[in-house]
Amino acid sequence: MNLLRKKKNKAWVGDITYIWTSRGFTYLSTVIDLYSRKIVSWSMGYLMIKKLVIEPLEDAVKHRKPENELVFHSDRGSQYASNDFKNSLSKNKVIQSMSRKGNCWDNAVAESFFKTIKTECLNRYKFRNLKEVESIVFEYIEMFYNTRRLHSTLGYLSPNEFERLN
Repeated sequence: MNLLRKKKNKAWVGDITYIWTSRGFTYLSTVIDLYSRKIVSWSMGYLMIKKLVIEPLEDAVKHRKPENELVFHSDRGSQYASNDFKNSLSKNKVIQSMSRKGNCWDNAVAESFFKTIKTECLNRYKFRNLKEVESIVFEYIEMFYNTRRLHSTLGYLSPNEFERLN
């Protein structure tokens, strides 16, 4: 039995991806609940810094109010390995889990989401700046992905619908 998918707010995964604009790269950081594949929080910025991963984690904890023994899984990126991120996990009573070195398959759900958002949405645009990217990412995640996009893993329900019914 997959204990990570048994209950909402039991296991979250996080990662960062890049999105090109005419001003250079922007970065998208997400927190995904493995139970429902819902993007529970996200942030964007021009710099791939600790704040980019700490803010969505703390936002997710604030809004989802997880019970004890929540596991947060990520790769071994410097932002996730930083003392500030570890302190945020500790403060919020979240257990850290990290991928094996050089193994992207350990964080396949996050990687899959990034492929999906790029294929279904972002690759259609030529962005001028962060504000334009944020607007499109907001619309995709909040107005489509979490609310209407069907997932075979969820019995062809959207993440919001899956959480509501289960």
